[in-house]
Amino acid sequence: MRSHLATLVEDFRKHENGTAIVTYRGNRRIGSTYRELARLADRFSAELRRREILAGERVVLWGQNSVEWVGAFFGCVLRGVIAVPLDVAGSADFARRVISETRPRLVVGDATLLAQLDADTARLAFENFSDMLAQTTAPETPDESLSLDSPLQILFTSGTTAEPKGIVHTHRNVASSVAPIEREMQKYLKYERWVHPLRFLHTLPLSHVFGQFMGLWIPPLLGAEVHFESRLQAPRLIETARRERISVLAAVPRVLELLRDALLAEHPGLPSDIEAAKGEKVWMRWWRFRRIHHSLGYKFWAFVCGGASLPADLENFWNTLGFALVQGYGMTETAALITLNHPFKVGKGTIGKVLPGRDVEIREDGEILVRGDMVSTATWRDGAIRQNDSPWLATGDLAARDEAGQLRFLGRKNQVIVTSSGLNLHPEDVEAALNAQKGIEASTVVALETPRGPEPVAVLLFRGAREEVERAVIAANAQLADFQKVRRWQIWPELDLPRTSTGKIQRRKVAEWVNAKNSEGAAAATNDALLALILSITGASPGRQDDSARLEEDLQLDSLGRVQLQSALEQKFGLTLSDATLEQITTLGCLRRLLGLGVAMTTDDATASEAAPSGHAIAADGERDDIYPRWSWSWPVQMARVAFLECVLRPLVWLLAAPQVRWQFSSHVSGTRRAASGLNLQQPLLLIANHVSTFDVPLVLYALPGSMRRHVAAAMAANMLEDWRKQRNQGSWFLNALGPFTYLLVTGIFNVFPLPRSAGFRRSFQHAGDALDRGYNVLVFPEGRRSGDGQLQRFRSGIGLLVEQSKTQVLPVALVGLGGAKLGKYRWFRSGRLRVVVGSPMSFVANTSAEEITDQLRAEIARLMSLDENGSAGSS
Repeated sequence: MRSHLATLVEDFRKHENGTAIVTYRGNRRIGSTYRELARLADRFSAELRRREILAGERVVLWGQNSVEWVGAFFGCVLRGVIAVPLDVAGSADFARRVISETRPRLVVGDATLLAQLDADTARLAFENFSDMLAQTTAPETPDESLSLDSPLQILFTSGTTAEPKGIVHTHRNVASSVAPIEREMQKYLKYERWVHPLRFLHTLPLSHVFGQFMGLWIPPLLGAEVHFESRLQAPRLIETARRERISVLAAVPRVLELLRDALLAEHPGLPSDIEAAKGEKVWMRWWRFRRIHHSLGYKFWAFVCGGASLPADLENFWNTLGFALVQGYGMTETAALITLNHPFKVGKGTIGKVLPGRDVEIREDGEILVRGDMVSTATWRDGAIRQNDSPWLATGDLAARDEAGQLRFLGRKNQVIVTSSGLNLHPEDVEAALNAQKGIEASTVVALETPRGPEPVAVLLFRGAREEVERAVIAANAQLADFQKVRRWQIWPELDLPRTSTGKIQRRKVAEWVNAKNSEGAAAATNDALLALILSITGASPGRQDDSARLEEDLQLDSLGRVQLQSALEQKFGLTLSDATLEQITTLGCLRRLLGLGVAMTTDDATASEAAPSGHAIAADGERDDIYPRWSWSWPVQMARVAFLECVLRPLVWLLAAPQVRWQFSSHVSGTRRAASGLNLQQPLLLIANHVSTFDVPLVLYALPGSMRRHVAAAMAANMLEDWRKQRNQGSWFLNALGPFTYLLVTGIFNVFPLPRSAGFRRSFQHAGDALDRGYNVLVFPEGRRSGDGQLQRFRSGIGLLVEQSKTQVLPVALVGLGGAKLGKYRWFRSGRLRVVVGSPMSFVANTSAEEITDQLRAEIARLMSLDENGSAGSS
């Protein structure tokens, strides 16, 4: 066993230039090596030392999974500082209570989350790490006080309304979970080199032990890559798995269900193939389902599943397709694993065998008791670490052991509901919020057994009209975190809830009534395509199905369900909504109006809309046969493009148009002048310009500094590129015949890619992000179409969403004088009237909405267009 977990930082240094972490933010892919991760941990450790934060003191981590999160965590490990990870799904109120309880010296995390905390809280945003953390000249050495019994972290289980109680992990707790797996790995490392590096697609929060196990402890042992993905859209996960050559997906069961539903929708004949494959040998099944393996990538072979119970039908589905499905069992108090299915000796329907070093007993009633070094023996209460009385942990889980020694999970004994999303919901938290509402005499929250696993249902004792109950539930939800909100509720039909002789509510009887009542009902049938789409995601049978139906309380759409809806709207209807916009929608009517659906849309309407023109609300853009070329990024094409730009295009623009170029900053930016201008040439930019003529791209390229114009990818109208490819709409048969040649020539010379005008932006935005990741500046015309008179038109809202996702600076460029030439007011050839005004780079804070970004960009282009010759900062 390792002497302490800071030794993992030495493993980082050994892996050096191997990719450690890939983070997906918006449409960007950000990769970091093990060397960079080790250096980040060193820098954060040095920052803790500079702030005189000592071993045993606390630092709170509150943010999305990222290299900064991991670096900060291991920086704490090096210094012996106790990390306090918080779930990003938790409420700001819960974060404030944890901070009050643990009294941390520093809170680090995402800027948008930290902004919700009190002003007197010492904090440091992940976004500021590169500027705020000093560079270190030598590796940090672990604190001398570190040992296996040193406290490592405090994990607070999904919030309680009382004073928070945290589980204290020591280095020994985690190291004892890692040690048996590390020993077992040694047997297979000689084979691992043939598939190195292993790549984990990680969809779990690092504030949970399962997420930490797959994101912090296992990857360094193998030099594996961890790809953090927070947007759980099935098409995105499938595309990422194939593109990045992912080996293993770590997820809760509901994510596996999302992927299954996506594959069934894409391959309608899959159920019959699965039935026919029963009893076939592994290689025969692999060949039968080769299309599925191609979809996920031929390197993908396994799922590691935990956090909630796995339905048997879901396990059988993936096993039949030829994928390994590894399950484990553990809990926060055990620092991860108690049992684990061997990846090459999987026990179907089980949670695996007990790992070495764990004593497990099963009581007569089936409850699991566990003892061992991995069990936390202390909690954080009343501002200090408190030792537990017994080394045995009563898990509250029920199981049975089969003849092979495998454990089969049978359910929960205590009141905590482990949802299908892997979150622990404490019923008393929700009940306290409900019972505080006017008219609710009593309430209880029990588990409804659904095909995807347990889901919470609130049963209310209420005297009054249904409208009053709805208002009470909505008011209670306003006090709860997203994962706690009441989305399913029933009114108890009798005068009082069933109680024991001491007055306690008999939850078991209530749960039996709820599940019996649910089995009698069936999913609501509807010919409203939008409503049917939502009900297919939630499985709800709502009493209210009109526009007043609330997405959460009536249609039972939770946060993960909204992600599914967002993806489905784009796939099926070609409509794109930002995350922030969708979160603000409360009712079905609001959603319908936002999508431009004035009346209820039927299934027939949705089918007919596939042929609708792109200007309609339900657009066909999402179904376009667009091609996003990467051949134009190859070095031969790039060299030819640079030669053409410098030797042909630029001289030709000067000869024909003689445009005046004016900058709001120095065109030859370097050193202190670069800092003064605010322009960072070390990162690619988004370039935006007004759109007047077909010559706008050459004019913009002419005005840019050489290092920028030689690396530009330009967005172009998707319908125009498609028309060229398909030899249509060019005005004559001859021009139509030249269409494919024109397409290849324009794509190669100007490095263009398609951008739909009205909807279906996801693939285009992703391509733009890929171009930025490769170092290309991306040029976009936000108006979406050319202006007839040179006047600035309305910007399409998609530009704000693109900027929001791209996480980079925006450089505005204004084209002035083209309108007059276009209207014939003066000649085009060397008129001296054409000006290209390059503005100062623009940056936006993290919480700026897409709509605000769009408005600010348009205002800046308008300002640049209004400048006269004396209003410019410089010229060439």
